[in-house]
Amino acid sequence: MLEKLKEAVFEANLALVSQGLVIHTWGNASGRDSKTGLVVIKPSGISYSEMKASDMIVLDPEGRVVEGDLRPSTDAPTHLFLYGSFPSVGGIVHTHSTFATAWAQACRDIPPLGTTHADHYYGEIPCTRKLNEAEVTEDYELNTGRVIVERLGDTDPMTVPSVLVSSHGPFCWGASPEDAVYNAIALEEIARIAFHTVLLGNADPVESYILDKHFLRKHGSNAYYGQERKPDKTK
Repeated sequence: MLEKLKEAVFEANLALVSQGLVIHTWGNASGRDSKTGLVVIKPSGISYSEMKASDMIVLDPEGRVVEGDLRPSTDAPTHLFLYGSFPSVGGIVHTHSTFATAWAQACRDIPPLGTTHADHYYGEIPCTRKLNEAEVTEDYELNTGRVIVERLGDTDPMTVPSVLVSSHGPFCWGASPEDAVYNAIALEEIARIAFHTVLLGNADPVESYILDKHFLRKHGSNAYYGQERKPDKTK
């Protein structure tokens, strides 16, 4: 069942390691099948060097194991809540990458300080509020998903495809597991640049017209960045 998605999720997890976003077992990636709504996620606490595509766990939207003999990632309830809240999302990753996690531990949004940020995120990368003791004690992972959705509010999740969980770390998403990894890589670099920019004395967001220009030329309805796809004449 869902063999292609299992392979994609497996490769996404390995990419988190190869890109330096994850050490030990500190992270996870998942993907959702748009037809069935089933979610594939990595097993909990398994070494990336020992993990196989066949180890991936298939869950239904309520978190019941449909396929797999191992325990799913402990962050599965967070992933499932985000999928249930964001219909456009097809892949999610969670890391403890250094600079993004530093901003999360500082409980600070990452402001859009320049065009590198504006090319990828349409505004600040938000940080959630802290979970209270009751939210941590009961349904911690589910409540982590809830505060992410709460913090994003009415923002289109595909225009700001990352949120920092206060005192914890980043969650990123995209249309596929591969896209989610891409966004996690971008987030870590933007967080690193922002850290050094603030250290040099500037924490002022870039002008709104620059933000608009750089984001919309790549992601807007009249985007002109990159190459125009030619129609497939074989169809």
